[in-house]
Amino acid sequence: MTAPSRVLICDDQVLMRGGLRMVVDSADDLTVAGEASDGKDAIAQAAALRPDLVLMDIRMPGLDGVEATARICAADPDVKVLVLTTFDLDEYVVAATQAGAGGFLLKDASGEEMLVAMRAVLRGDRVLAPVVVERMMEQYLSRQVVPVADPRLARLTDREREVLVLVARGLHNHEIAERMFIGVTTVKTHLGRMLHKLGLRDRLQAVVFAYESGLVRPDGR
Repeated sequence: MTAPSRVLICDDQVLMRGGLRMVVDSADDLTVAGEASDGKDAIAQAAALRPDLVLMDIRMPGLDGVEATARICAADPDVKVLVLTTFDLDEYVVAATQAGAGGFLLKDASGEEMLVAMRAVLRGDRVLAPVVVERMMEQYLSRQVVPVADPRLARLTDREREVLVLVARGLHNHEIAERMFIGVTTVKTHLGRMLHKLGLRDRLQAVVFAYESGLVRPDGR
C-alpha cells in the first residue's frame, strides 16, 4: 500500500490552517506533515519535514509566499507547491509559477476542488484556477496590441489545438481527459507535442500564447 503524500500547510491565519487541515485529513491519500505561520517558518519546516506538497499562502508577514516558494523549490526540486490565496491578483500568478509553484488556486475553492488540485500538482501537472487565468489574461491583453493569429497554430493537429484551448481555460490534465473522452496519458502526449511544435516551455507559456494568438479570448470564446 502506497504511503499517503505528506502535506505542509503554510498560512498566517490559524482558522485557515485549521480548515486546510480538515480538507487534507478528509483524504486517505494525503496526510498533514506540519504547519507554518509565515514564510520563514515555511522554509524551516520544509527543510525539516521534507513534505511532498506545500500549501502556500501568498501573503504572509515577513517573508511572502512567493519568496518562500522560490527558496523551498531551490533547496528541494522534488517538492511540489500549490499556492492558495484570497487575492486573485494577476501579478501573483506569474510570480508564483516562476518561483516554482505547480499551481495557483483561490482559497474560496471547495474542499473537493482543493483535493483535485493537490493531487494534480503532486502528479506533476500545473494547476491554474480558471478564474485566475481569465483575469490574468484580461489584464495582460489590456496592455498589449490586439491579438493576431500566430502562423504556428497551423502546426497543430485538431486534437492538439483542442488541448491548447482547454489548457488556456485552466483545466488540468484529468479534466481535459474527461472533456475530450481520452486517457490522461494521451492528453500528456498531445500537450508535449503541442508545446514542442509551438516552441513553448510549459503550460503558463501555452496560456499566454493561446490568448495572444486570439485562439482564446477572456470572454470565454
